[in-house]
Order: sequence, then C-alpha cells, then structure tokens
Amino acid sequence: MNSPLRKKLLGLLFAFFLCVISQAIQPVQSYASLPDELQVFAGRQADVRLAVPASSSAVVDRPDIVGLDGQEQAVHVTKQHPLHLHPQQTGQAKLTLKLWGKIPVKTVNVNVIPDLRVVPGGQTIGVKVKSAGILVVGHHLVRAEGDQRVSPGETAGIKLGDLITHMNGKRLDGVAGVAEAVEQAGKSKKGIDVVLQRGKETVKTRLTPAYDAEDQAWRLGLYIRDSAAGVGTLTFYAPDQGVYGALGHVITDMNTQTSIVVGSGQIVQSNVTSISKSESGDPGEKRAHFLKESKILGNIERNTAFGIFGKMSDNPDHSLYTKGIPVAFSHEVKEGPAEILTVVDGQQVERFAIDIVHVADQSEPATKGLVLRITDPKLLDKTGGIVQGMSGSPIVQNGKLIGAVTHVFVNDPKSGYGCFIEWMLQDAGVMIKKEKAKNLKAG
Repeated sequence: MNSPLRKKLLGLLFAFFLCVISQAIQPVQSYASLPDELQVFAGRQADVRLAVPASSSAVVDRPDIVGLDGQEQAVHVTKQHPLHLHPQQTGQAKLTLKLWGKIPVKTVNVNVIPDLRVVPGGQTIGVKVKSAGILVVGHHLVRAEGDQRVSPGETAGIKLGDLITHMNGKRLDGVAGVAEAVEQAGKSKKGIDVVLQRGKETVKTRLTPAYDAEDQAWRLGLYIRDSAAGVGTLTFYAPDQGVYGALGHVITDMNTQTSIVVGSGQIVQSNVTSISKSESGDPGEKRAHFLKESKILGNIERNTAFGIFGKMSDNPDHSLYTKGIPVAFSHEVKEGPAEILTVVDGQQVERFAIDIVHVADQSEPATKGLVLRITDPKLLDKTGGIVQGMSGSPIVQNGKLIGAVTHVFVNDPKSGYGCFIEWMLQDAGVMIKKEKAKNLKAG
C-alpha cells in the first residue's frame, strides 16, 4: 500500500474514532449532570429527563419500591421521552442508567419518602421577635472626667453585630438587665465580665463602664437592641406537623445587617392599610398594622436563610385552601406560568399571575432558586410589582406549592427572586434533610 493511500485510510479511521468518542462523551456528560441522590414522594409519578443522543436504558434493583412504567425489566430511554418513575412505597432503590443498554454509566439512589401536603398561606403577618441576648448596633462616645470622650464598649473590643449573652455570669433576658449591671459595676469601680457571640465564635471580654458627666449616669458607650418587629407573608402551614414557615429569607438587624438569633417571638394577624408602589430604583412596601385584637398565630423558634419557623395549631383565617396541596421538589419546578398568593388590601388573600423565567439547578439548599416576573395587570396596577412585605408569598405551579417570593429587583420591580419550598420545609423540620436521611440509613 502506497504512502498517500495509507495516510488517507488513517485519516478516515481517526475521523471515525472521533465520531465514536463524541457520541459516547455526550451521553456520559448528560448522566454525570444527574444528582447522586434523588428524592421522590410515594404515590406520585416523577419524570427524569435525559439529554441523551444515544440509545440508553434504565433499570432499578427494587421495582417494589420504584417502578419504571410498570415494568420490572430495563426501560428504553430517549431524548424525547423522559424516564417515568413510579414510587410505590417508602424506601430506597438504586436506579442504574446504561449506555446502549450495556455500559453502566450512572447509579442514582432514589429515596422514596411519604407523600407530603401543606396548606399555602399568603396572609400578611406581623412579626415580633426577641433576640437571644443583646445585639450591639452601634458605638457612642461618653463624656468622662476631664472632658475626655471614650466608648468603653469599643475599647473592650466589642463590635457591631455582636450578641451579648451574659454579664457577670448571668444570662441576659433583655436590655433592662443591662442597666442594673452597669450601675453596680460603675459604683463598685469594677469591670463587667462579658460573654458574647460573634458569628459562630464565643468571645469573652471585660467591660469597664464610664461615668457620663452630662447625663450623670454610668454608660457602656454602646447602642443596643433586644427586639425587632415588621411585616411579612405566611408561606405555608403544615397541619400534620403543627408548624409553619414564612418570609422566605432571614431576618436581619437593620443597622448591622447581621441575622437575629431568636430567643422568642410571635407572629400575629396583620391588616394591610395601603401600599407604596414599587418604581425602578425605589422598591415599595405594604403598610400594615397589628390589630389590637390580633390573634397570635404561632411562635417563632428559628430564623434561617429561608425564613422564620415555629409552631402553629390551626390554619389561619382568610386562607384560600382548607386542605393541604402537594409540594414540589426543586427539580420539578419548570419555567412558565405560575401564581402567587398575597394580600394587597385588608386581610383577604388573592391569586395573581406570574411567569417563572429562570430555575436554578440546586441539589443542595441555596437562596435565589428561581427568578419570577409579575404579569398580573391587577397586581401591577396596585403595587407596581414586588413590594417589601410581600416576601414569603407562596408560589403555586400546576397545583403544587413550589416556593416563596423573597426579593425584588430594585431596578426592575416587576421581577424578583424566589426560594424553593423544599429548603423551607427542611428548615421547618417537615422534610428530613438529605444528610440526616443518609445517617439514618447508615445507622
């Protein structure tokens, strides 16, 4: 065989080899994008879409737990036809995906959990929260002897956002206990042993009060706060567990922007009196007040990145639902039409149309799970888009609760972010977190 012909044949073989490799790599990459673990609800079909350009198949080791279109044998999978999972009962099964029906390229642990239904909220609520200590929100200078200006707190290394939990070994329940400790320390010329939380770190320091010649009182040179109040929206009530979730985002102190560690708190009925419309660069707000006869709806036990959570014994008044509806996992949420539930006048919850324009791929809890856009003419006319106080408004798509409104785009108030309901349910203790589920199985 002459040299030119040999080169031509080698070139054709190389091209053929590249084609084969590319055909193999694309489906493998598609499989690799799937999570290692998938949660589904018992009794509800779940669809898994695979962008596979090559012939593929799927098989499960426990068809009594997860069925594949009613078949126990391998099921053919194509790009046009998603894989239909039929969870039969709670438990765990292994789903194996095979390229060309022969080469195992991905195994997914399918965790079937009990069916879950919760009641969507939408009610405007008043939020009253007391921190688990005294929050430092600022420093101020005290005019001490000799006209010297000092801030004892700053000198002791106390920073904005620190949470003071103990003084001289006694736990602080409110700002009232601080004044007594400061006066005693000042008169006895002794410092105060202080314990504080700075993020996850526990810090100890000694704080010596200074006598303010102007006010004729002992001062710490600190601005402090032990409570906060505001308005938000109830996201869901879980009747079987007797808990609720609201807001969809963490409560932070307005001065320090640090998250408030909850000591105690309540959510109460609230009445929307008016709305300041949102405009580009100027997000509006719901104006509401707590009714004097307001019923306490629940307590506040936790303040997390996904909202506030606590106990609730009854479905609140003005709910659009008398029974729970299904919830969706994050991987079930799709771009397209949906609706939010919220109040724009008084206490009546209403439905408003939106479009979900982007869905983030989140296999683990993270904020900003989806981007939504208000399309309802009535809501746009009333509010201009998303306003403050609307955070926590439940998002419903195809009859399932999928998430909650969390933030507005300041320069485009018709649009904003939402979080997936899955993460809120985990923080509420309604749905077991994946890490805990793994530990339970291992044990």
